Amino acid sequence: MTIDFGAYGIWQPTALTTPAMAVEIEALGFTTLWAAGPPVDLAGIDELLEATSSLVVGTSILNIWQGDPAVAAAAYQRITRRFPGRFWLGLGVGHPEQSSQFTKPLASLKQYLDGLDAGGVPVEGRAIAALGPKMLELTASRAGGAVPYLVTPEHTRIARAALGPGSVLAPEQKVVLDTDPERARETGRPRIKHPYLGLTNYTNNLRRLGFTDEDLSGNGSDRLIDALVAHGDAPTIARRLAEHHTAGADHVAIQVVTTRHATHPDLPDVELQVYDDEVFAVYQELAAALF
Repeated sequence: MTIDFGAYGIWQPTALTTPAMAVEIEALGFTTLWAAGPPVDLAGIDELLEATSSLVVGTSILNIWQGDPAVAAAAYQRITRRFPGRFWLGLGVGHPEQSSQFTKPLASLKQYLDGLDAGGVPVEGRAIAALGPKMLELTASRAGGAVPYLVTPEHTRIARAALGPGSVLAPEQKVVLDTDPERARETGRPRIKHPYLGLTNYTNNLRRLGFTDEDLSGNGSDRLIDALVAHGDAPTIARRLAEHHTAGADHVAIQVVTTRHATHPDLPDVELQVYDDEVFAVYQELAAALF
C-alpha cells in the first residue's frame, strides 16, 4: 500500500472539521488532512474522504485508551475498502494526567498493535505518535511511520535516525501568521502552556531536546515558544516548515493558531482553536508560499 501524503498537510480536530472544510483544504493544494482526536469507530472520517477527490486523511491521533482495537480495526477496514490509499491510522498512548486507564504505555501499545494485527490492519497502514527512543524503536518495527506532536526539527532529525529510511515521518508544527514576534508569542503561548506544559510525556521529550526546567516553567520561555510555534510572514513560516524536511521529514502537519478560541468543554484551562474564515485566510497565505 502506497499513500501519497505530499509535503504539507493541515491538522484540525476531527469534531471541528466538516466535509466543506476538507474540500477547501484540498482545493488550496494541501494533500493531507490530519484529523485529531477521532472516536474509536472513526466516525466522520468517511464523510471527509467522500467529499474530496484525492485528499489523504490521517488520524493524529486515535488514543488507544478510547476503546477496543477490534473496533478501530473494523473501522479501518470499512474506510480503506471504500477509499484505498487515502487513509492512515495514527495512534498514540495519551497521557497519565488525562486518563485513569493509563498504565505501562509501551506494553499497552504493543498489545493494541497485536489487536490491530488480528483485525487485518497492515503495519504500513498505521503510524505511532512516537517521541522517545523506546517508542521510536517500536515504531520502526511495527508501524509504517511516526506522527510526532509538539516537536522541533531537531527531534525530526533524531526520529529519522531512529526510524531509518523506510518509515514515513510526519511531524506536527504549530504556526502563527504574524510578523510581530511579541504578539505572535502572545498568540501561541496559551496553546503551549495548557495543556502541554502540564503533560510529562511532552515535557520529558522537550528536556531530551535541551530545554531546561526554566524554559518549561510558568508560561514557557520565549525560547521554547519560538521553537514550538513558527511565526512570521508566510515565506518565513514556509522556511521554518522546510527545516523539518531538511532534518528528514517526509511531510509536515501544519496546525494554525490564531487569537480566536473557545473554552474546552471538559478542560476549562484549555483553549480550543476556532476554525473560521480567519484560519482559512492563513491557509490561503501559507499555500501561496508553499506551493
